[in-house]
Amino acid sequence: MPYFVYKISPPRVLEYIETCDRYQEAREIVRDRRKSEARDTGVEFRLIFAKQQGDAERLLSTPRDERVIGED
Repeated sequence: MPYFVYKISPPRVLEYIETCDRYQEAREIVRDRRKSEARDTGVEFRLIFAKQQGDAERLLSTPRDERVIGED
């Protein structure tokens, strides 16, 4: 399965960048893009492992639940 690289702009707008077969290659693309983007823009760069581009976009656009650490 390939790795998909996306730029995520507020409010959760996905922009496809590239598909890579190797994790190391996708990781380098994401790291380079993060370095070149100003931090205060709210833009994220993410890579995701999925069968196809539609699955990757669905996973990235679905809000994640807050992590609960420990018990109350």
